[in-house]
Amino acid sequence: MGTSPIAATAVTGFELIADPSNTFSKSKCVKNGNIYAANFAPPTPSMLTVAVLDMQAAYVDAAGRPDPDHTELGAGSIEGYTLGRGLYKWGSGVEFSNSLTFNGTATDIWILQIAGDVTVGNGASVLLTGGAKPENIFWQIAGKTILGIKSHVKGIFMCSTAITFMDGSSMNGTALAQTSITLDSAVIVKKSVCDAVVGCVESH
Repeated sequence: MGTSPIAATAVTGFELIADPSNTFSKSKCVKNGNIYAANFAPPTPSMLTVAVLDMQAAYVDAAGRPDPDHTELGAGSIEGYTLGRGLYKWGSGVEFSNSLTFNGTATDIWILQIAGDVTVGNGASVLLTGGAKPENIFWQIAGKTILGIKSHVKGIFMCSTAITFMDGSSMNGTALAQTSITLDSAVIVKKSVCDAVVGCVESH
């Protein structure tokens, strides 16, 4: 978990416990992971700068993909839909109230270009079938994202503004926001961070 270019004072409600190296902090709210901020000791600031640039590059790349396979599916109301692999584009927001399914193999890729907000209803879930993996689902969101109470989503959420996790909501994937992320008794499980030496690391 990290924030940049703002300082650790922006990370509120986590009761940060600084590591002696001052390169990261711990929190009882974050299991199997660390918290990083731009005002921590080197090499943390430069590491976070690279991470932010990578996030911005990924957002621009996803937003700029041409020739979508599907446009304006469900006029943005995609409740109960099953999405096969491909590039999807909406000129407005996207919402579902109960379920959304991604069906494909472990190597299939989904890119969702969304010009507005993403709204996930209370108790709604994203389901994966056929071997689909969260790390292959890219949500490029120009507006904000609101995950309803006790909802559960999957994928890499790249949001131009804010992501709000309401009470008891959860994500299997990655939350990347360019303004803020609000967590209310939420759980994020990230299993898509892989390194050639250490392998894949899961954090909560």
